[in-house]
This record gives sequence, C-alpha cells and structure tokens, in this order.
Amino acid sequence: MSASSIPSFTGDASPYGGGDPYADYRAADFPFTQYADLADRRLGGGVVAANDEFFAERENLLKPEPAEFDPEHFGHKGKIMDGWETRRRRGVSAGQPHPVDEDHDWALVRLGAPGVVRGIVVDTAHFRGNYPQAVSIEGASVAGSPSPEELLGDDVKWTTLVPRTAVGGHAANGFAVDVEQRFTHLRVNQHPDGGIARLRVHGEVVPDPAWLGALGTFDLVALENGGQVEDASDRFYSPATNTIQPGRSRKMDDGWETRRRRDKGNDWIRYQLVGQAEIRAVEIDTAYLKGNSAGWAALSVRDGAEGEWREILPRTRLQPDTNHRFVLDAPAVGTHVRIDIYPDGGISRLRLFGSLTEQGAARLTARHQELGG
Repeated sequence: MSASSIPSFTGDASPYGGGDPYADYRAADFPFTQYADLADRRLGGGVVAANDEFFAERENLLKPEPAEFDPEHFGHKGKIMDGWETRRRRGVSAGQPHPVDEDHDWALVRLGAPGVVRGIVVDTAHFRGNYPQAVSIEGASVAGSPSPEELLGDDVKWTTLVPRTAVGGHAANGFAVDVEQRFTHLRVNQHPDGGIARLRVHGEVVPDPAWLGALGTFDLVALENGGQVEDASDRFYSPATNTIQPGRSRKMDDGWETRRRRDKGNDWIRYQLVGQAEIRAVEIDTAYLKGNSAGWAALSVRDGAEGEWREILPRTRLQPDTNHRFVLDAPAVGTHVRIDIYPDGGISRLRLFGSLTEQGAARLTARHQELGG
C-alpha cells in the first residue's frame, strides 16, 4: 500500500447546529505537514480540469486560507460551498437508481512545484452530509505544460498514491505517502460524488536540473528551486517556510514573525539549499514588518550536514519594511545556511543568489533521474 490514513476520519459528521462553524471540526497533527505544499497557488499550482463542478468550482480546492461557511448563502443552483462540489450521481434507471461502484468524480491538479509527495490532506470542512464516501488519489509525471486532454490520454501512466479510502465529513483527512517518485500532476477522485473543501499536497520539491543549469545564477534557497527549511527556533505567528516563498510579502503574516523574547537569546532559521552551491549575493527583506522586524541579522554557511558553520555576513542592522541587499566579498560554498536574527521579530524573505557547484549539479541530476524525472 502506498498511503496510510493518519488517522482516518470516517462516519457521519453532525449537522450544523449554529454558532462557530469550526466548533466541531475534526483535525489532527500530521507528521508530513513540515513539508511545503507542492500544490500551493503561490508556486503555480492549479486545478486544470474536473468532470463536474455543478455546486462549487474546482479552483476552491487550492485556496490558501481555511474554508468559510455562510449558512444563508444560496444561489440559483443551491447551497454555495467554499470547496469543490459535484451534483448527486444517479443510476441508469428506476430499477437501478443508485450509482455503480465504479462511478466517481475527478479533478486534475497541476503541482506548482514538481516533487516527491510525502503526505496529502483531503479537507472536508463544512461538508457534513455532502462529502464523498471515499477518495483515491493518483500521481503522474508529464513533462512540459500538458492540456487536460493530454493528461487523460492512454499514454499517461498514473501511480496510486492514496488507494480508495473512506473519509469523514467536516474533518481533515490525512494520508502519508511513501512513493519515491517525482510527480507533476495529481488526479483526485471522489467516490461516488460530493464535496471537498481543500487539498494540500505536502512534499519535497525536486527541480529540473536542466532548467537551473540554463539559468546559471538563481535563488539557491527558494522553495520553487528545491530549497527548504530544516528547522527554526520559533514559529509562533507564522511559518518559517514563508521566507522562501515566491515573490515579495504582501502582508505582515506572509513572512516569518516570532513571539517577543523575554531572555537574552535570539531566533534563527536553518535552511538546506537545493544542492552544494556558491553564494554570491544576499537579500534580506523585512517588508510589512514595521514595529516587529528583526533588529539585526547574521548569516552562516556550512558544507554538508556535519560541516562547521562559517559566518558570511556579520551581525548587521536591519531597517523595518525594507529590502536589504548584500554582495559578498567572496563566494561562499556550502549546502546549508542559517540566519540568526537579534533579538527576535521577523523577516519576510531571504534570497541567496549564486549557482550550483559541479558536485551540486551532478548530485541534483542524479536524484532527478532516480526519481523518474
């Protein structure tokens, strides 16, 4: 089996009783949510097609914010839900009024950043009597920018990531995935019909080495290029992964902000670069962090998981709501970077510009090939 539910929410949800619509929502701490959401719209994810979206549009699946519920919101087709919802399936005749076991609805999802899927969350928030009986999810690796028709062609190989599994309504249904393969697209199936509020696809980005090689100089820590956050001292207000999202921050919680320190320590984030690389320039952005930006920051690099940390940017004063740029005196070679902020506060983005070393490029190419890229 390629996936396991952790845990599996099955059975009926209670009808909405008024008040806080999330009061009886069933959630869990899934071990794979440390990984980035490969289907994030900010990375370029999208729901490219669905066989049915009668009650609610497929695009809602990838909205970044939690699903909303308005009990009074109805339209010409019925109750308007913040998710993807299909019409009720029917059988072929009065003598056979029920759908057959094979009947199901589907949606095709393009991952914004192709990679290895470590876990999937199928969130049925606010779908209480209209969620699917079961879901199944498949993955495919297709080069370029295929159309829905091409993805549905007979020559595309789909690999099961989540076998057909019962799910619960008004709940976060989580599935661990252990398929070591690089995927570009998912096919989400709901059996036989119903609604899903949100889809999250957590995993490790596996970039195309040919693309990065053609770029030459690029952001070595960017999420879309295969950088990742390994650890952070504090994630109280917002996740450290925000610092390597595409584009500039658009509001205060689109960056990384820590709680107020009441000791003499400092906060930090440790990153893994896409591969061994030469860092030549740095950007530290504090956009939208005005009364709570970090006061100072320092950068260190190490080569290999057991290497010694070397400071490449000494403790430097930061200004609020400002993009700071630094050209290093000499290229810094390494695989990991740590930013220390003093004493607390936050930054919105970190950019590390440079290029892969010969060793880093070779390892990235080898992994890409091993994963079927």
